[in-house]
Amino acid sequence: MNLAVSAYLVRTVPVSNSGIDIPFKEHAMQAITFPSNGLTLAGHLYLPAGDGPHPAIVVGHPGSAVKEQSAGLYAQRLAAQGFITLAYDAAYQGESAGQPRGLEDPAQRVEDIKAAVSYLSARADVNAQRIGVLGICASGGYVLAAAAGDPRIAAVATVAAVDVGRNIAHGANGKQDPAVLPSLLAASAAARSAEARGEGVGYFPIFPADEAQARAGDLHLYEGWEYYCTPRGEHPRARKTLTWSSVDRIAGFDAFRFIDRIAPRPLLMITASEAVTAWMTEEAIERARQPKELFRIDGATHVELYDKEPHVSTAVARLAEFYAQNLSRETE
Repeated sequence: MNLAVSAYLVRTVPVSNSGIDIPFKEHAMQAITFPSNGLTLAGHLYLPAGDGPHPAIVVGHPGSAVKEQSAGLYAQRLAAQGFITLAYDAAYQGESAGQPRGLEDPAQRVEDIKAAVSYLSARADVNAQRIGVLGICASGGYVLAAAAGDPRIAAVATVAAVDVGRNIAHGANGKQDPAVLPSLLAASAAARSAEARGEGVGYFPIFPADEAQARAGDLHLYEGWEYYCTPRGEHPRARKTLTWSSVDRIAGFDAFRFIDRIAPRPLLMITASEAVTAWMTEEAIERARQPKELFRIDGATHVELYDKEPHVSTAVARLAEFYAQNLSRETE
């Protein structure tokens, strides 16, 4: 896409241009809890040095992930730039409450983001008029839905955004066989009936069983397995299964439905040239209203944006610039 014909700003940053220096600030971490729709969520609050009140950022993790993985990495890096940041476990995940474990409920995930904003807005060291959100992967879709209905969110950014509804219907690459979704919904319905008969909660695996199976798939499948199932990024509280009752909830969710309501608050969406999910970011940014920016990192894949250098530093540098500009003064 070229700037001459684009209705919004598009930047593609090559790897060779990713070394952007930003002043580093010390920060500390606190383990905290806060309520969300009757459930207690566990979070890590990263606090920069110096007197507040500070601007703050809620950081949401990918589906099946936990706060100690990519969300925690981005939260720490942004706290080092002077922001209070909150990475937390979504309901039914990690150290947060909720049964059954591993349920992916988009409505609750959106509520969790709003609850995190509420928690931050009540803190004396946070300027409640200067709260932004950052969503990674699935949370990239959830923050769009949350911000569309919550005007307290002053600035919205995503990294490798995925709308889980589009993902389950069309696949990560948008090329899934249309017959897949009906079969998934049928299995989900059968699992709900079995649970009603007292047969327990039904689960299915998210990742291949081993490296051989992972390598037999495409690069995106392998990289997801490598991040979540090897020492590269695995965490004992990050689940590798999903409840079948998640499927119909996910299939009925559309993260982009009300994206136009985010404006006039600013939107930054970061993707990568080799991300198979980039089509979702591109669709979202087209549907959003101004002010908006698509920031594309050349040479990176979807999963590399979770933890690989220099791509994370490139993303963090643009995010820090974006939040500094848009959370630097109180919103009206």
